[in-house]
Amino acid sequence: MRIINRYIAREVLKTFSLMLVMVVGIYLAVDFFEKIDDFMEAGLPISRAMAFFAYKVPFILAQIIPISALLAVLVVFGLMNRRNEIIALQSSGVSVYALLKPAMAVGLFCFVLMIAISEGVVPVVTERANQIWLGEVRNERVTVSKEKNIWIKGHRRITHINLFHPPSGTISGLTLSDFDGAFHLSRRIDARTCVFENGQWVLHDFMEQIRQPDGSYRTTFHKQRPLAFSVRPEALTRVVKRSEEMGFRELLRYIRKVEDEGYAATSYRVDLWAKIAFPFICIILCLVGAGIAVKTTRHDGMPLSIAYGIGVAFLYWVFYSFCLSLGYGEILPPAVAALSPNLVFLCLGIFTLSHAE
Repeated sequence: MRIINRYIAREVLKTFSLMLVMVVGIYLAVDFFEKIDDFMEAGLPISRAMAFFAYKVPFILAQIIPISALLAVLVVFGLMNRRNEIIALQSSGVSVYALLKPAMAVGLFCFVLMIAISEGVVPVVTERANQIWLGEVRNERVTVSKEKNIWIKGHRRITHINLFHPPSGTISGLTLSDFDGAFHLSRRIDARTCVFENGQWVLHDFMEQIRQPDGSYRTTFHKQRPLAFSVRPEALTRVVKRSEEMGFRELLRYIRKVEDEGYAATSYRVDLWAKIAFPFICIILCLVGAGIAVKTTRHDGMPLSIAYGIGVAFLYWVFYSFCLSLGYGEILPPAVAALSPNLVFLCLGIFTLSHAE
């Protein structure tokens, strides 16, 4: 029995690797033809473009590992069904449920692989990819640190943003430093908040320091005033890391920081729970795929099994996105929104296996 398990696991892993290479290759080819003109217009060497696309590979892998695992299980079991190997094993007294062990082992392997890539690789390489795209291709003079600090260098001005909250378009902790021709600090503004309202930025509760001719600084305090700031909220949103570009601990620190500033972090908490729930779908989809494959008859053919698998993957992604949207809208608690798709599809996998024998 161990030989059979090793054989099935080896075939699933081979097919899984082939699926990953094919999907990543197609994705990179499409992305390459969309963005190569931007690299050429920026005058960057081809090596920088290749580095940019190489940095995107781990993020792509983290998204497609579950689907590739599902299709690999369907293909291998479909081929075994087509060659009557499953019937031969059953005739020898091997239960169909015993054949699930290698499929579950592959699902567990994909689960661990996905966590390792998402937590250890994606945050680092995605930051480097953004530096190439924003700093070298788009030439946007904006820098983002891991602690969510944003630095913007302009003409005789350095702007520091402590925290930007994209859903509300609010800056928390804004510092503007203006310099004269001799690089002396001519004015500094420290604002508690800055909100984008009616097409313009508005400062709230800020202190302004202006350099006097004798070198001293006059300090005044204000409640509210419009600010001439050329950076739009869309530009800040592009440079702020998304939840999927942060590791679990980094996202948890960011949630605490947002809540300490007095803002709701519901959407980030949904994403935090999604980071916990999403890797488990590797195991669940392997279970579903095995159930579909062993219940499909030889006359149905492998293409029908693959069509079932693609349909299941599509339904999961739609239902998963729908549940997360309910979580973002505070209709469902974050944990329920992220875990509900897994629970539903786990029940589906158990149902497909209920009459497998």
